[in-house]
Amino acid sequence: MDYLGQPLGFKIRKILRYLTLYGFNRTYYKALGQLHLRRTYDQIPRQTKTMKPTQIVGLIGCGNYAFTTIANFLTRKYGPIIGGCMDIDINRAASLAEHFRVPVFTTQADDIFANDTIKLVYIASNHATHAEYAIAALERGKHVYIEKPHVVSAEQLARLSETMAGAPGKVFLGFNRPGSRFGRIITSCLDREQGPGMYSFFVVGHDLNPDHWYYDAQEGGRILGNVCHWTDFILRLAGHNAIPITITPTRAEKTDTDIAVTYTFGDGTIAVLTFSAKGHTFEGVKERFNAHKGNCLITMRDFKTLRIDIGSRRERWYNLHLDHGHRHNIIAAADNVLHDLPYDRRTQFEHLRNTARLFLKTKEALERNQQLTLTDHAHTNVCR
Repeated sequence: MDYLGQPLGFKIRKILRYLTLYGFNRTYYKALGQLHLRRTYDQIPRQTKTMKPTQIVGLIGCGNYAFTTIANFLTRKYGPIIGGCMDIDINRAASLAEHFRVPVFTTQADDIFANDTIKLVYIASNHATHAEYAIAALERGKHVYIEKPHVVSAEQLARLSETMAGAPGKVFLGFNRPGSRFGRIITSCLDREQGPGMYSFFVVGHDLNPDHWYYDAQEGGRILGNVCHWTDFILRLAGHNAIPITITPTRAEKTDTDIAVTYTFGDGTIAVLTFSAKGHTFEGVKERFNAHKGNCLITMRDFKTLRIDIGSRRERWYNLHLDHGHRHNIIAAADNVLHDLPYDRRTQFEHLRNTARLFLKTKEALERNQQLTLTDHAHTNVCR
C-alpha cells in the first residue's frame, strides 16, 4: 500500500496505532522510511570517503528494511559504525548515507567488498541476489549477515555452502523470530519437555500488488520471501531429530498465499503453518502461535503477549512494544565480530543448509500440490 498517498486521517490513525505497537523510534523510522524510498536528488551529495577504523560495517541494499531497521539499530547501538553502503539506485544509497553519516556510498558492490576497513557486510538487497553478494563477500574475506532468504534455489545453496566451507568469514542469517524475547522463552520452555510436540502458526501477511517484485520469477515468491520465517522457527523448535520431514500442502489456486502446510517430523512432532494474505492489515503482519509439548502449553499473540501453562503453574509475559527479534539478531552479529565471540561454525553451517532445504522443499510441495519428504540431514565437512 502507498501510505503517503492515503488521506490525512488514515495517516494519523496509522501513526497513533504504530506508536502503541512499536514506540516512538521505530514509528518515526517507519514513517521516515516511506520518504527515504521516494527521495531523489537533483545533484547527488558529495561523499567524505574518510572512514574511521571503527566503521567496519558495509551495507548492500538501501531499501526500506535496511534504512528503518538495520542501519537504525546499528547506529543507535554503536554510533556511526557503517562505513559504506551500496544500492543499484544511487538516490537510495545517498539518502541512507546522508541520514546515517556513512562516508562511502556507491552503486557497485565491489566498492564495499574491496574496502579493507569493512569487516562485516549486511546484505539486504532483492532476494535473488542475497547468495550472490554473500559469496562475493566471503571470497573477499568478509563476515556476512544475510537477510532472509539466504538462497532462492538449490544451485545457490550448493555454491553458498561450498564457499562458506572454504572461507574464514562467519555467516549470520536474518531469521529474527527465534532470537526475540518471546522466541527465546518459548524455545527454552519447550526444550525442557520430553517427547514430540504439536505446533501451530496462523499468519496473516500483507496483501501485495500482483506486480510486486516478490512475484518476479527469480525472487522465489512469498514462500521464500515471507513464509521462510516460520519454517525456520518450526525447524528450530523440532530440534536435532527433525529430519526426515514429511511436507503436506493444502492450497487452492494460489501456491504461496492462502495456504496451509503440515509438517510431520522424524520424532513424531507435528506442525501446521497457515499463511493468509487477502486484504490490507492495518497493523501489519499478524501471527498466532500455539504449542503443546509434554506438560507445557503455550499461546503467543503477535509477539505482544505470551501465556505458558506447565502443570498447575501459569506464567504470563508481555512486551510493551512488538519485538520480533530484529534488533537482537542484527546487534548479535555485530557484537560477535566486534568482540570476536565464539562461533559454532559446524552448527551454523548445518542450520544454513537445512533451513534452506526446508523452505525450498515447501515451495516445491505447494507448487506441485503434492506431499513431499525431506530426508537426511545435510552433513558437510567445514574446512575452517
